[in-house]
Amino acid sequence: MLSPITRRNLCLSYGYAACAFFGITTLWVIFLQQQGLSLVEIGLCESVFHLTSFLSEVPSGILADRFGYRSVLVGSRLMAIGHAIIMLTAHSLTWFIVAFILQAWAYNLQSGTIAAAQYDSLVTDQATQHYPRVTTTLNTTIELADTIGVVLAGWFLPNHLITTYWLYLIVAVIAVVTASWLHVSHTPSATSSAEQPTLHQILIAAGHLLIEQPRLRTLMVFDALFSALGTTYYYYFQTVMTAHHFSGALITTVLISGMILNILAIQITPWLQRHQTQRQLLVKLCLGLVIALLSTFGHAIGLLVIIYLVINSLMAMIEPLFSNYYNQLISNGQRATLLSVASMAFSLAMVGSFPLIGWLIQMVGFTVTFGSCGLLTLMTLLGIYRYEFHTVN
Repeated sequence: MLSPITRRNLCLSYGYAACAFFGITTLWVIFLQQQGLSLVEIGLCESVFHLTSFLSEVPSGILADRFGYRSVLVGSRLMAIGHAIIMLTAHSLTWFIVAFILQAWAYNLQSGTIAAAQYDSLVTDQATQHYPRVTTTLNTTIELADTIGVVLAGWFLPNHLITTYWLYLIVAVIAVVTASWLHVSHTPSATSSAEQPTLHQILIAAGHLLIEQPRLRTLMVFDALFSALGTTYYYYFQTVMTAHHFSGALITTVLISGMILNILAIQITPWLQRHQTQRQLLVKLCLGLVIALLSTFGHAIGLLVIIYLVINSLMAMIEPLFSNYYNQLISNGQRATLLSVASMAFSLAMVGSFPLIGWLIQMVGFTVTFGSCGLLTLMTLLGIYRYEFHTVN
C-alpha cells in the first residue's frame, strides 16, 4: 500500500514529466530551417547538444545523488527557460549553439532523475514491485504530453512556429513550481552532513558497480546505439517531409499517428516483460529495427512514413524496458549517477552518428543512408551471433 506522500510525489512527478516533455518544440528542425540555418548547421547544433550532454551527464547525476532530486529538477527547468529565451531572440548560429548548450543541461539535470526519485519513493514504502507500472505510467504521460505539444505545433505551421517557444517557456515555469512541491526523502537534509557521501565517493561507488556488472554495461551500450539510430531517423525524417512538401496538417497527422502508436507500445511493454526473457526482447527489438532500416531502400514516401512509425514504436518500448532493467541492477544512492552514465553513452553515440548521418544524407540521400545503417546493423548482429556460437561450442 502506497503512503499518501508517495502517491503525491508520483502525481507531481507525472505532472513535471508532462511539462518537461511537452512536445511543443518537436518541429525544431523545421524552425531552424526557417531561421536560415542549413542542414549542416542544424547538425552542428544537435552535435553541440549531445557533446555538452556527454560532458555533463555524469556530473548532473552526481549532483542529484548528492544534493537531492528536487533541486536538480528545478535547475533543469531554469535551463529550459534560458533555452526558450535565446531561441525567441537569437539571429545567429552562435546564439543558437548557446541555446542548445542550455537545452543539454536542462536534459542532463532531469535525465534519470525523475525515474530515480520515483523509485526511491517506492523504496521508502517497500513497494518497488509497483515500479514497472509506475514507469509505464510515466512514459505514457510523456507520450501524451508530447502528442498534445505536436498537435499544437502543427497548428502554428508554417509561419508561426516561434509561438511554440513562448508556450515552451510558460510550461517550463509551471514545471519549476511543480518540482518545488516534491517531497523526496533522498535529500542532503535527511542526514547529517558527516553521514552524506562525498561526490568522489558516489562516483567511485558507481564506477565499481559498472566494473562488477558486465550485464549493466552491455545494456547501456545496447540502449545507446539503438536509441541513437532511432532518434537520428526521427529528426532527419522532418527534412524528408518538408522536401516532399507535406502540408502542416499532414505533418501533424504523421506525428500524432506516431505518438498514438507509441502509447500503445508502452502499454504492452509490461506484458512483454512478463512473457519474454530480457534476451528474447532485445533480440526481437534489434530484428525489428534492422527490418525497418533495410526497408528504407524501397524509397517510396508512403513506405518511409510507415518505417518512421515502426521505429518510433520500437523507441517507445525501449524507454520503460530499460528503465526497469537499470533500476533492478542499481542500488540506492547511485541510481541517478548510473542512470546518467546510460544517458551519457547515448549522447556519445549521438555526437558521432548525427553529423555523420547528416553528411551522408547530403552525399547519397536519406534512403541509401538509413538502408546502409540497417545493413551494417545486421552484419554486426550476425558477427555477435557467430562469436557467441563459437564461444559456447
